Amino acid sequence: MSLHQLLIATRNQGKLQELRDLLKERPFDLCDLSSFPAIQTVAETGSTFAENAELKAAGYAEQSGVMTIADDSGLEVQALGGRPGVLSARYAGAGASDSERVDKLLGELSDVPVSN
Repeated sequence: MSLHQLLIATRNQGKLQELRDLLKERPFDLCDLSSFPAIQTVAETGSTFAENAELKAAGYAEQSGVMTIADDSGLEVQALGGRPGVLSARYAGAGASDSERVDKLLGELSDVPVSN
């Protein structure tokens, strides 16, 4: 069986392993962004998760020359009108830690009635 290289647009080793497990019967040699040390981060400027995933897949494929898949995710809180949504990673500002993002979210939720 001939293997085709497939770039998973992540540096998350857990995500890479999960996809290796899912695709183990398929003819793919999976790699992640760490296989391309000079690759530049693709800006996530989309207004939806799907748009950001498409931007990342196309941008990393163009840079690497390798077939690429990407995803995007975040937290959408109904009581906050869907925030933080696509801005989840940048919700509390550039360089904020997970705990700082959680604190910001909980702070905004403190004014929301329990019924919501």
